Amino acid sequence: MITPVIMAGGSGTRLWPLSRQLNPKQFLKLFGDRTMLQQTLQRLQGLFCSSPIVVCNEEHRFLAGEQILELGAKDFSIILEPSPRNTAPAIALAAIHALANDENALLLVLPADHVIADAESFRKAVMDALPAAKDGRLVTFGVVPGHPETGYGYIKTRSPMADGGFQMTEKVCHSEECSDEESGLTGVSLPQGVFSVERFVEKPDLATAEGYLAEGCYFWNSGMFLFQAKTYLEELEKHAPYVHEACRKAMKKTAKDLDFIRIDIEAFELSPSISIDYAVMEKTALACVVPLDAGWSDIGSWSALWEACEKDEENNSISGDVKTIDTEDCLIRAENRLVATIGVKGLVVVETKDAVLVAHKDHVQKIKDLVEDIKQNGRHEHLNQREVFRPWGSYDSLETGERFQVKRIRVKPGAKLSLQMHHHRAEHWIVVRGSAKVTIDGETVFLTENESTYIPIGKSHALENPGKIPLELIEVQSGSYLGEDDIVRLEDRYGRC
Repeated sequence: MITPVIMAGGSGTRLWPLSRQLNPKQFLKLFGDRTMLQQTLQRLQGLFCSSPIVVCNEEHRFLAGEQILELGAKDFSIILEPSPRNTAPAIALAAIHALANDENALLLVLPADHVIADAESFRKAVMDALPAAKDGRLVTFGVVPGHPETGYGYIKTRSPMADGGFQMTEKVCHSEECSDEESGLTGVSLPQGVFSVERFVEKPDLATAEGYLAEGCYFWNSGMFLFQAKTYLEELEKHAPYVHEACRKAMKKTAKDLDFIRIDIEAFELSPSISIDYAVMEKTALACVVPLDAGWSDIGSWSALWEACEKDEENNSISGDVKTIDTEDCLIRAENRLVATIGVKGLVVVETKDAVLVAHKDHVQKIKDLVEDIKQNGRHEHLNQREVFRPWGSYDSLETGERFQVKRIRVKPGAKLSLQMHHHRAEHWIVVRGSAKVTIDGETVFLTENESTYIPIGKSHALENPGKIPLELIEVQSGSYLGEDDIVRLEDRYGRC
């Protein structure tokens, strides 16, 4: 049985302003009515899988949990990384956790933010990789390149695996370095089966990438893997012992918090920050590749998203309320209002409630620098969008001025905000939809549409939705300080006290 390990960390800055530090791309609905995390989990249907293990950042835990529950999943584990340490330590945490339940656990490691258009071909590739993984190999999935891409790392194959009983009948390697005598094969466009790895190579320039395609024995490095948990940990201990030791110690002292698994922070933070490629795959003698030709993309930029999206007759990818005249080869995404373009070509235009991006598709790689500049200048637009999601629902900051702020608050049926108080602000609540159970200094009242209440400075208070439909209310804050850090939580069902 395969244990899926979903890597849901990362900040997704290259898809700003839609993707933010506290709500990155893996939790967004970029395609259809499901988020990228949800689509990754749905892609596993048809494979013989056990309960998934999701590894994510502490600050994303409720986003991950809610989105998994929306799929109807009841049995899953979410391991919380107290600080980012890249993929090698994250996978090690999942491997240790999986081995505690199954000494022969096979891990299918998948980033949560990839697009795979052909799910059936993906599942076939996983089945093709199973024999090698069960035989103790560390299998990575190499994407068959469709063009000379400079944004991906590459894997060069040496020759098909002759050991272990795997017989190859086809080959893509046309390089003079890879002779027929070495491989015993004849060249064709699409490889089948399992290939041994000669080397991993960094992101190339365009001329080098074109050379890779001409040789034919190079694959894009997808960052997806299939291997036995124990084999991975053995190779990690051999090639990156400090990572192995830190993760072992971190998992010796775990704590269950709701649906989340918390690890020993001090032990984990002693681990180097290193990818699985650098820590293990580039050093191990057990690495091999299974080709994947399934419409894969890691959606690492707006131009990559444009490539993956359906387009109209003018080659535009359009989402939301958009009007165009003489517009070609553009990605235009309107989240909240009308966006109109006239006489433009090759642009990315993304509108959100608090920011608008206009960039040429050839320059979107610089968005990461823009986000860093926003951060360094003390702004907040890199952190979150105007609408902020919480485990109980969400709030949208409609207006902010001197000594006042107006929010629209949405509370899910049955959900409850923490019992809290504020030192510097008072609040007025007006219910516009649904019903509210309000507790102020121990006294409880029920409010319905068009009714309101007032919470003075320093009074403990809680808000709950006792109904079966979402509760919506307008909150008007007033006071000398209105920051989110002026919240003293006294009780909280989500463990945030």
